[in-house]
Amino acid sequence: QVQLVESGGGLVQPGESLTLTCVASGFTFSNFAVAWFRQTAEKDREFVAINSFSVQVKYYGDSVNGRFTISRDNTKNTVYLQMNDLKPEDTGVYYCAASTGVVVAAWGMDYWGQGTQVTVSS
Repeated sequence: QVQLVESGGGLVQPGESLTLTCVASGFTFSNFAVAWFRQTAEKDREFVAINSFSVQVKYYGDSVNGRFTISRDNTKNTVYLQMNDLKPEDTGVYYCAASTGVVVAAWGMDYWGQGTQVTVSS
């Protein structure tokens, strides 16, 4: 049974940092690219970051580039999203996803987690 379980969301103030964690099970983690997306009630699911099969190859959405860092630990079947200098517009439900290809779009993902809420507000 495939599972992606996110954790680490919460309420933070603008300028603060937060780290999201996603633990995978039920598939060969090292054979998949892993990604983060986010969604609000007003917007479609938005690409945030992806880490390919190789830990060195990463891509970021324009709005988070330079502030967020994605990383993976294949020994722990885990992907992380370090979020710095958070802004109110970063608010949303953050989803972890896995794909057999390096695709920066929601339609390209094979597996999804249930999501974790991040709220940035003063």
